[in-house]
Amino acid sequence: MDPQHRLLIDLATARRAVFHHVGILVRSSAVPEVSTTSLGIMLRIADTRTGRIVEIPSAHRHLLRICVHLPVIDTGIGAVHLRAPLTGDVLARTVELHGLQSLTVLTVPDLPHEQAQALDRAMALLGIHPPATVGVHDVTEALCTAADVHLLAHGAPGRDAVGGVWIDVGQVSPAPPDGGVPDRGHLLASGLLDAFAPAGTDPLAVRMLLLGHDLRTPVTVTSTELAEARRMLRHWREQVADWAQEPSRPIPADVLRQAHAALADDLGVPAVLEMLDGMATRADVPAGAKFETFAFLDRVLGLDLARQVGHQPWATP
Repeated sequence: MDPQHRLLIDLATARRAVFHHVGILVRSSAVPEVSTTSLGIMLRIADTRTGRIVEIPSAHRHLLRICVHLPVIDTGIGAVHLRAPLTGDVLARTVELHGLQSLTVLTVPDLPHEQAQALDRAMALLGIHPPATVGVHDVTEALCTAADVHLLAHGAPGRDAVGGVWIDVGQVSPAPPDGGVPDRGHLLASGLLDAFAPAGTDPLAVRMLLLGHDLRTPVTVTSTELAEARRMLRHWREQVADWAQEPSRPIPADVLRQAHAALADDLGVPAVLEMLDGMATRADVPAGAKFETFAFLDRVLGLDLARQVGHQPWATP
């Protein structure tokens, strides 16, 4: 190693030690064993219409265009209208993590102002980045005809109107009361997330629950599943806050490859969550590496896993 390179590393190490001593949190990553920008950018997505696996984006594109289609809304905004935008958000985060740009268009019915506001609020609560454009249903308009990926919420129209990869996103609903039919009143804009995230509950637990299922699989949200998602999210945030107090370490190469392979395979977020759950208990992975891994992949997951960093007592040497 040349003297200049060694000096830079010694200075970085000394800086982390000084900040650690005075109790100020600094996340200064060590040089990674595998660069996070070397993951590659090609995703393999199953096209619902053809059943074929399609690679996106194409080799000559640097912008991924995503069009999210919502169904006609009769009585109010429901949970069914959130899962497709959530899937589009994760897809956009994934390609942007690898250095590409993305543009998301949301096509909706001609909604009253109050319902449009309710949809915006609900998407914000679930950590969904606002789409670049929101337009009334017209899958033949220029922005959608140029889309690389179309995400259809349950009941959305227009499957054969334009090209690109089409993905039918599974329906999501609350568990029916007493074994009966789901109470549609729980899905209205006036209390959109109340059935899933009661007052005082972090709505990102709903996001975590939905991300734990394959994007095409219908999901019935039970109180048991939601309670487990809340518990796991709280536990992970506590762990991340603890790990943040330790010296930074590189993301392990095998973990990075596994995460990339899962995301590249039809946006396999459930596999990423399972991998993180297993990694949290691995004795061979330093705490600093666990922090870097969780923080890095949270750029896709959007679960605000570092929320409690800096809010816990500093570890005593």
